[in-house]
Amino acid sequence: MTPFFGELIGTALLILLGNGVVANVLLTGTKGQNGGWIVIVWGWGMAVFVAVFTVAAFSGAHLNPAVSVGLAVAGKFEWGQVPAYVLAQFIGAMIGAVLVWLTYWPHFARTEDPDLKLACFCTAPAVRNAPSNLFSEIIGSFVLVFAVLFLAVSVFGLGALDALPVGLLVLAIGLSLGGTTGYAINPARDLGPRIVHALLPMPGGKRDSDWGYAWVPVVGPLLGAGLAGLLYLVLQDPTSVQFR
Repeated sequence: MTPFFGELIGTALLILLGNGVVANVLLTGTKGQNGGWIVIVWGWGMAVFVAVFTVAAFSGAHLNPAVSVGLAVAGKFEWGQVPAYVLAQFIGAMIGAVLVWLTYWPHFARTEDPDLKLACFCTAPAVRNAPSNLFSEIIGSFVLVFAVLFLAVSVFGLGALDALPVGLLVLAIGLSLGGTTGYAINPARDLGPRIVHALLPMPGGKRDSDWGYAWVPVVGPLLGAGLAGLLYLVLQDPTSVQFR
C-alpha cells in the first residue's frame, strides 16, 4: 500500500466510524438513538484508534491535513509530500461520508430534523460566534498536533496498541473541549463530508450545508497546527525559530 492510499483508506475508515457513531446516536430508529455525547466522543476516539493502527505502517496515519501541516512546520514531514497527503485525506473523508449515507439510508428517511441529518456529516457550533468558534478549533487542534508531535516516534513497542494513545488523545479533546464546536480539529473530516452532504440526495429532504460556517473548521485547525509546530520547534531548539 502506498502512502497515498494509506491516507485515503485510513481517513475513509475514520469518517465511516466517526460519523457513523454520530448517525447511530442522532438518527431516528437506530439501536443507539439518544445515546448521548459520551457515546459520540468514545466512538470518535475508537475511530481514530482503528484508522491509525490500520494504516500507520504505510503512511504514518496523519488522516488530517492539520496533522500533516503541523508535522511539516515542526520539521518532521517533508512539505513536498503535504499536497498528496491532503488530497488523499479529502478523498478518503468523502468516501467515508458516502458509506455512512448508504449505511443509514433508512434512518435518514425516518429523521425529520434536517439539522440532525447535517450533523451526521459535519460540525456546527453550539453557540454561533465566529471568533469564539475559531478560537475553540485553534485550541483543540493545537492540543491534538502538539501531543501528536511527541507521539510521532513509537516508544511502546505494543504493535497495534501503539495507536491507542492517539485515540485517547482525541477522546480527551472531545470530552474537555468538544462541547463548543463539535471539535472538528480536522479540515478534511469536516469539509469533505460537508461537500458530500451538499451533493447527495437525502431521503425526506435536507437543509443547506451551512457554508457560512464551513471556513471555521478548516482555518482553525490549520492555525492551531501551525502554532503547535512552531512551539515544538522552539522547545526543541530555541535558536531554530527567529522572530524578526
